Formats: sequence, structure tokens, C-alpha cells
Amino acid sequence: MNGEEKKPEIVETKESPLGRFSRRSFMSHLGAAGVAVATVNPLRASAEGATATASSEPGTEAIEGAIPLSLRVNGKTIQVKVDPRATLLDCLREYAALTGTKKGCDHGQCGACTVHVNGRRINSCLTLAAMHEGDEITTIEGLGEPGNLHPMQAAFVEHDGYQCGYCTSGQIMSAVALLKEPCGPADADVKELMSGNICRCGAYPNIVAAIQHVRQRA
Repeated sequence: MNGEEKKPEIVETKESPLGRFSRRSFMSHLGAAGVAVATVNPLRASAEGATATASSEPGTEAIEGAIPLSLRVNGKTIQVKVDPRATLLDCLREYAALTGTKKGCDHGQCGACTVHVNGRRINSCLTLAAMHEGDEITTIEGLGEPGNLHPMQAAFVEHDGYQCGYCTSGQIMSAVALLKEPCGPADADVKELMSGNICRCGAYPNIVAAIQHVRQRA
């Protein structure tokens, strides 16, 4: 004994209003619940309200006010029932399970959601699915496939035109549409027409090289 009196350890024993949760365990539970809520599709959650069904298969859930829609996607006709407020992007990803088209900014600023409608590129987040009944819609899944890549897909691979890959499908869809648009021969001309597609990794020189590779061989 050194003569110093050892002070007893203070242990907080207050009981939480929610029972015997400690503050730490309470916050852990709250955080897990928040993540679960954040990952629920807000559009569907809003449309379904309290009538959610047990099924989680794409396009099989009961949606209040849903409208039947017939779409031509990648050469095939698909029948879906969608919320009339659903964008073409959400329809493709959530109802047709074509997830190659990416949701980036969801405000038409990044180009990650670019698809072709009747041969022209559009931002699918800025248009309603209900506006495109009967249109010919092409997504990245309809452009090429492993073992039979579209020349632009092959050029992106050859020139390393991607890094994280998230914007790549939108970049390729824009690049393919660009081949049919008036565009000067210089790299600057390509950059101008591709300015609606943002690459957060900064792979722009390789993307331009891939596009020019295909243009020079077209």
C-alpha cells in the first residue's frame, strides 16, 4: 500500500427511456435502421404507402395508381406497370432490371444514365417512362455483349477509357451516338460533344482516344 486511497470506479447505471439500452447500443440500433431506410427505393415507397406487398421481385409489387406500359428495349417488347411519375431511368433499372444504366446525379448533369431513344442519346433521369411507349430504347446491354463487343466498347478497353467504371456505360452510349452527329475531326471537337458526360476519375484523355480510334476506322 502506498498510502493513496484508491477511488472507486464510477459506472454509469442510468436506465435509458427505451429500456436497458446503453447510449452506444441505442445509437448503433438507430444507425442500422437509418441505413435500412435509406436503401429503400423512395419512389416505390412513396407510391406504395401502406400497401407494400411481401414480394420483392422487380415489377411485381402492387403500386397504387400504376399504369400499364409497353416499351421496346434493346429490340424486345416489355410489359410493365409503373408509377406514372417513374423516370425512364428508374423504369429501366427497377422494373426491367437493366442495371447497366447508372444513376449518378439524377439531375441530368453527369450523363451516367445516358441511353438511346430512337437513335438519339438522352439523359434517362430527365424523362418519364410513360412518355416513351412505342419508342425504340437502347441501353448498354443492347449495344454488345462479352465476346461480341461493340467497336466502341472494345476501344474503351483497348485505350483504358475507364477507371472506376461507374460512368462508363453512359460515356459509351454518348460516344456511340456521337458517331452519327456532326462533329469536327479534332480532339477538342470530341471533348465538346462529350461534355455532358462527367468522369470523376478524370479518364478523359483515354476516353477521347477511344472515340477517335473508332471514328478513324469508321
